[in-house]
Amino acid sequence: MKIKVAITEDNNNLAASLREKLILFNEDVEFMFRAGNGIDLIEKLKKNHAVDVILMDIEMPGMDGIAATEIISVNYPMIKIIMLTVFDDDEKIFKSIQAGASGYLLKDETPAKILEGIKMIAAGGAPMSPSIAAKMLRLLRNPDRSVENNFREEFSLSERETEVLEQLSRGLDYTKIAANLFVSPSTIRKHIENIYKKLKVHNKVQAIQKALKHKII
Repeated sequence: MKIKVAITEDNNNLAASLREKLILFNEDVEFMFRAGNGIDLIEKLKKNHAVDVILMDIEMPGMDGIAATEIISVNYPMIKIIMLTVFDDDEKIFKSIQAGASGYLLKDETPAKILEGIKMIAAGGAPMSPSIAAKMLRLLRNPDRSVENNFREEFSLSERETEVLEQLSRGLDYTKIAANLFVSPSTIRKHIENIYKKLKVHNKVQAIQKALKHKII
């Protein structure tokens, strides 16, 4: 029996690529539909909830993936959810699992690894990228840990975003930072975009200056 898969992703190109690479040419899975955000997903499930697995992005307009996961976990508990995202910070991992996600994979994973995750979760497993599994173990060991830096909490910077900032302050470029943190340059670029938004700055120099001023790094 084929695994019925839905994709929730606001990026049209990525959604099309996922569908093509993971589903269209694989006899083990059947594509059901693609939703552009959490609201769209909920509406589509009302019409047809015969879905086994949802690949869920986190940051989407309207309703993000974590909020959608919480609603689906309550209303459609038989559906398994894999978060598929560029974010690997503790807060998003913890909130995703808490909301009901059974898997957490980074978009850097190969199509083969994501397909393996779909099969694993359908069989009752909990697929996670290696770096995510390590973070989950740390979270379980230290569930009540406090944020060491009050300013980091004020600006809502994640642990990974702080790491990226520290690397930027050393004069490293996107490619080198990506290599050091074992992610792709595009993932680093996304983190830096989020850093700029949270710090309310427009470039690297301003970001580093503000981070140093407030002792974030």
